[in-house]
Amino acid sequence: MRNRDRSRNKWRRAVFTAALILGASALFLEGCGGRAGYGSSFFSAVSSDGNREDAAEDKSLEPRTESESQSRLNAEKKSHFPRIWNRGIQEEVSLPRSYDYRKVGRAPQIGNQGSLGTCWAFASLTALESSLLPEERVAFSVDHMSMHNHFSLGQDEGGEYTMSMAYLLGWQGPVWESEDPYGDGISPSGLKPRVHVQEIQILPSKDYEAIKRAVYLKGGVQSSLYTSMQDYDSESVYYNRDTNSYCYVGTAEPNHDSVIIGWDDDYPKENFNMDLEGDGAFICTNSWGEDFGDQGYFYVSYYDSNIGVHNVVYTGVEPADNYDAVYQSDLCGWIGQIGYGQDTVWSANAYRAEGQEELAAAGFYATGPDTEYEVYLARNLPEVESGISGAGKESQRGRMDQALNSRRLLARGKLMYSGYYTVPFDEKILLDTGEKFAIIVKIKTPGTVHPAAIEYDAGDGIADVDLTDGEGYLSHDGSLWEHVEETQKCNLCLKAYTIRG
Repeated sequence: MRNRDRSRNKWRRAVFTAALILGASALFLEGCGGRAGYGSSFFSAVSSDGNREDAAEDKSLEPRTESESQSRLNAEKKSHFPRIWNRGIQEEVSLPRSYDYRKVGRAPQIGNQGSLGTCWAFASLTALESSLLPEERVAFSVDHMSMHNHFSLGQDEGGEYTMSMAYLLGWQGPVWESEDPYGDGISPSGLKPRVHVQEIQILPSKDYEAIKRAVYLKGGVQSSLYTSMQDYDSESVYYNRDTNSYCYVGTAEPNHDSVIIGWDDDYPKENFNMDLEGDGAFICTNSWGEDFGDQGYFYVSYYDSNIGVHNVVYTGVEPADNYDAVYQSDLCGWIGQIGYGQDTVWSANAYRAEGQEELAAAGFYATGPDTEYEVYLARNLPEVESGISGAGKESQRGRMDQALNSRRLLARGKLMYSGYYTVPFDEKILLDTGEKFAIIVKIKTPGTVHPAAIEYDAGDGIADVDLTDGEGYLSHDGSLWEHVEETQKCNLCLKAYTIRG
């Protein structure tokens, strides 16, 4: 037992220090045109929809009889289980020199934030709405996103895209704009999400080809700028009102979000208010109404210092009935990262099935590019008794270690870029009512020493973190585990999705 205790303590010492987590708020936009509350992002990168192995099936190949159907299902399970599920971006696509959503029926509605600091929410929802176009034209509520999240910020205090991600991935929204209209200071409770966002990718910094592919194949890319402008009527030395063109070159942090909806590689450099090395610009939406720019759209030079640094694309938007329940303990989402000073870590979240239901998928963050993962299931976990110490505590740890190590591999794969991913299972697993189970993920993220995303209280009064709703475990080797709510005061960002009969 003493050797085991020393092994635990050795690895615990390297787990978590505040200095390694302070970069968690990726880009805080305090109002619009105001100062940036935080510095540059700790995020590494992410991409577009990519090649998906779970694409629509060819219905003409389905067997005609029940026995044939079962035989085919059994064969598929043998050949595909555990599931190999990779996500990337379709790199071989041929991109035109210019592309504009306005010309192809994919232009999203232009919003107007007025005097409030809600550009982050407008940009997030505009990008989300654009990913549904041209098939579906919808309007989601900015009021609901900015007032019904788990952050203690008013609408005039700004925000940033990880807040949007937490809100959407936690199924806190989105709701229709008609259910919660903007700007009235009121946001009703009890509204249900109209879609379920299951995947959000973050594109690499200044990777213009990845941005273009995402715009071309999936949807608008939420990105950021620095501007001293406050609204459509403001003036700036960086904005050419005659050509609706903007370019800032300097070291100021970004403080305003917009959405990239196209590009023009040949857009003349002479249209900007400064001497630039070359031509080319992104076509962006703003949230200052149609009186700004060209009916709400404007050009941002490829040489702008901040455009294309922070890039978010909503690549997995599904109907609200795709799953019946989400088990989670991270309603504030990816605030920081944790690990053991190496690029690999094991994490597990324990949950109790509320009814007889089928475990269908798991969701987690890749905190950097080229993340490799394995997803496991552990069942019938022991109960955890609080307030014990000594031999009783160690015995309890041993029982939990044994249960988490009795796991079954469900899926594995590789993720090209960072972001949040929902991994569906080939085989749904029936859970018993009241059963305590755990989703376990082993992740390897090259170039990082803290690969696992966590929710924690940074002490700035912004995130409303609840540690009582989670039971998470962390391990350096998948054998010895520590209870992170107790030892590290954090929740793991690891969700489970179920279907109820």
